[in-house]
Amino acid sequence: MKKVLLLILVLALAAGAAGGWGWYCITKPYQGFATEGVFVTVPHGASSRGVARLLENNGVVRSAIAFEIYARRHPRRSLEAGEYFFDHAVSGRDIFWRLAKGDVYQIPFTVREGETLYDIAHDLETGHFLSADDFVKAASDPMLVRDIDPHALTLEGFLFPATYQMPRHPIAVELTAAMVKKFKEQWVRILPPLAGDDKTRLPSGYPISSIVTLASLVERETPKKDERPLVAGVFENRLRKDMMLQCDPTVIYVMQQEGRYNGTLTGADLHVHSPYNTYEHTGLPPGPIGNPGEASLRAALHPAETGYLYFVANTEGGHFFSATLAEHNRNVTKYRRLLAGLPADPPPPPPETPARAQSKKKTHGKPHKGTA
Repeated sequence: MKKVLLLILVLALAAGAAGGWGWYCITKPYQGFATEGVFVTVPHGASSRGVARLLENNGVVRSAIAFEIYARRHPRRSLEAGEYFFDHAVSGRDIFWRLAKGDVYQIPFTVREGETLYDIAHDLETGHFLSADDFVKAASDPMLVRDIDPHALTLEGFLFPATYQMPRHPIAVELTAAMVKKFKEQWVRILPPLAGDDKTRLPSGYPISSIVTLASLVERETPKKDERPLVAGVFENRLRKDMMLQCDPTVIYVMQQEGRYNGTLTGADLHVHSPYNTYEHTGLPPGPIGNPGEASLRAALHPAETGYLYFVANTEGGHFFSATLAEHNRNVTKYRRLLAGLPADPPPPPPETPARAQSKKKTHGKPHKGTA
C-alpha cells in the first residue's frame, strides 16, 4: 500500500513539475535567436505540431510540446499561414495569439498616382520585392478586368494608386489582384453600380475603358487636382472637334513600352509610330497610359465646361489655358521666357516724355553722315 501511495505521490509531483514547466515555457518570454531577429514562414495546411516544431527549431519558443499543448486547448483558433518576423523575446502564449490573428510580416509599398505598370515594376524590383519582368507579365494579363473592360489589353489603368501592405516576397499575380480589387472598390465609391444589362457603359454613353483612359491622360498632364476637370474639358473639346490630343505623356508611354525612355522627350520622338501616339492619331489611345487616382477619374467623369482647346505648362506645376491658337502661341512664349529665367511678359516700353520726344524729332531731322 505504501508503495502505491509513494508511486501516486511521485506521479503527482512529476505531473506538477511538468505542468509547472509547461506553464513557464508558455508564459515567460524567450529568445533563442540572434539579436537581429528571425523570419519564420508558416506553410499552408501546417498542423499545430508542425508549427510548434518550426518555432522551436528557430528559437522562438522554449518548448514545442508546451506550445502544441497550449494550441490544442484552443481548437477553434487555427494558426494562419504566412511569414512572421520576431525581433525580441516573446512568450509562447503571445506567439500563439499572434499566429492565430495572422499578424504576418508586411512592408508598405506605395503606387503613386499616374505611375505606369512599368514604373510600378521598376519600383518593385528596386525595393527587392520581385523582378520587374514578373510583375509586367502578371499585369499584362487583362482577365481580372474583363467584367468591366472586355477589350482591355493589359491591367494598365486598373492598378489603383494606394499604399499596399506586402510580404517581403509577394507573388506577382496576387499583388495585381489586390490592386485591381482596390480599383473596383474605389470605382463603386465614385460611381454607383450601373443598372441594365451593359455594366461596362456609363449613362453618358462612354464605356468605362474610355473614362479610365481619359483619366490616365489627365493624371499624367497635371499634378494639380483643381486643374484636372479643366484639362479633361480641354481634351473633351478636342475629341468633339476631331482634333489630335497632342498629349506628350502618350509618346512617353510608347517609349516606355519599347524600353527606351530616358527621362527626356525630343521633337523627333513625337513622330514615333504607335496607336498610342496622339500626335499622329485622333481620338483616345487604345488604352490607359498610367494608373489614375480618384481625382482624375472624377474629372474624366465630369469634365469642366470650358471653351479652352489648348494648354501649356506655366513652370509652377500648373498650366496656361487658351481658346485660340494665337493665344496659345503667346502662352508658349511666356513658358519659354519663364524657362529662361525671365518674366512671363516682357517689360513695357518706357513712357514717352516731352524731352525724349523732342530728342527723337531732332535726331530724325538730321542727315546721316556720309549721305550725299
